[in-house]
Amino acid sequence: MTDTIFALATPPGRGAIAVVRLSGPGVESTLASLGAHRLKPRMASVRSLTHRGATIDQALVLRFVAPHSYTGEDAAELHLHGGRAVVEAASRALIALGVRPAEPGEFTRRAFQNGLMDLAQAEAVADLIDAETTAQAKQALGQLDGRLSESYAGFRRDLLHALALVEAEIDFPDEEVPDNLAQTAGPVLDRLIDDLRRAIDTGRRGERVRDGYRIVLIGETNAGKSSLFNALIAREAAIVTPIAGTTRDVLDAELVIGGYAVTLSDTAGLRDSDDPVEAEGVRRARARADQADLRLWVRAPGDATGAAADYARAGDLIVATKSDLCGQDLGDSLEVLSISTTTGQGLAALHDWIAARLSFDLAGSDFPAVTRERHRLRLMEALVAVEAGRIALDIAPEMAGDDLRRAAEALARVTGAIGVEDILGQVFSTFCIGK
Repeated sequence: MTDTIFALATPPGRGAIAVVRLSGPGVESTLASLGAHRLKPRMASVRSLTHRGATIDQALVLRFVAPHSYTGEDAAELHLHGGRAVVEAASRALIALGVRPAEPGEFTRRAFQNGLMDLAQAEAVADLIDAETTAQAKQALGQLDGRLSESYAGFRRDLLHALALVEAEIDFPDEEVPDNLAQTAGPVLDRLIDDLRRAIDTGRRGERVRDGYRIVLIGETNAGKSSLFNALIAREAAIVTPIAGTTRDVLDAELVIGGYAVTLSDTAGLRDSDDPVEAEGVRRARARADQADLRLWVRAPGDATGAAADYARAGDLIVATKSDLCGQDLGDSLEVLSISTTTGQGLAALHDWIAARLSFDLAGSDFPAVTRERHRLRLMEALVAVEAGRIALDIAPEMAGDDLRRAAEALARVTGAIGVEDILGQVFSTFCIGK
C-alpha cells in the first residue's frame, strides 16, 4: 500500500456537493501541489484548488493524519461544488499528480489491513451502504460495532481453552498436572456445540433481513392472487382478468413491511392442465412456494379445499378473498383472514398480520444474526470439527487436538484473523467505489 488512491465518495452527477476522498502516503504532497497548504488535522479549511495555473474550485478541505483516519493512513477529503466539470477537473489533476483511482472497496480494505476493523466489520460497511430498511441498517450497525465479531471471538476463546487442556495432558504427561485433565474440556465443548448450533440457526434470520423475506401467493386459478398482489404493492403490476389461468409465470415485487425488506411473488393458479405453458407455470409456482418463508394461500368462494389441505404447512395463512361476495366457512386448521380487494376490507388487518409475522421470525434471538453464507459455512465447518473432537476426547485425547485446531481456524477465517488472502478479493469486490 505504497500508492495513493482517490475516489468520488458521493453519487455521480449534478449535486450541491461532491466529496473526493484520498488515502495514502502521498496525500500531504498532493494537497500542497493543489494549493491546499497549512491544513490543521481534522479541521475544515477553505482553499482555492489549482493545477498548472488553472483554478479547479474553491473547496472545503479536510486532512486526516495516520493512524487517525478511516483507512489508518494519511487521508483527505475535498468537498467540491457538485458540477460534473468540477469533479472531472479535480480527477484529471489528481491523476496527473500520480494519484490513482481506487478499486471497489479499496478504502475499507486498507482499513482492514491496517487493523482498524476485522473482516466481519468490513462486510458490515457494505451492508450498511446497501441498507434500504431500518431492520437492515440496525443489523449492519450491530455488526459494524463488533457484536458479531465478539461472539466469534468468544467461541474461539472457548476452543483454545479446551485445546490447552487437551494438549497439557498430552505434552506434559510426567509433569504435575491433574489426572484426566483433558476430560475437563468435555463440558466446555458441550456448551460450545450448543452455542454454535444456535448461531447457525440465526443464519436464516440474518440473511432474510439482509436479502429480503420471501412471501409467495399461492392458490387455485382465479382466486384473486393477482388482485391481492397489486393491492399489497399499491400498483397495477399484475394483469387481472376474469379468465382463469391469466398468470403464467412468477411475478416478483420488492416492498417494505414493518421495517423489513420483503420479496412478494404472484404465481400461476394451481390446477392440472394440458397446456404445456400453463403446466410449466404451475411447476414454477410450486417450486417458488417450496422456497418461501411465508405462503399466503389465496382462496375465493367456491374454491376446492384440496390444494391447501394437501400442500399447506404449519405457519401458512389462508387469505379468503372476495369477501364482499359471500361469507366463507373454510373449515381449515390454518389461520384464516378474510379480505376484499374491491372494497379494501381486511387489507389493513392482513398487512398488520404480515408485519407481526416478520417481527416474530426476524427479530428474535439475542445472538447477533449471521448475515452471510460465508459466515454460516465457516460456523458449520467449526461445528463439525468440534463435534468430532468431542467424540475423540472420550476415546483418545490426542486425537481431539487436530479437530479443535481445525475448528479454531474456521472461526478465525470469519473475522480475517488468519488465512484471508483467498477471500479478500471476493469480499471487497462487492463494495462501491469510494468505500
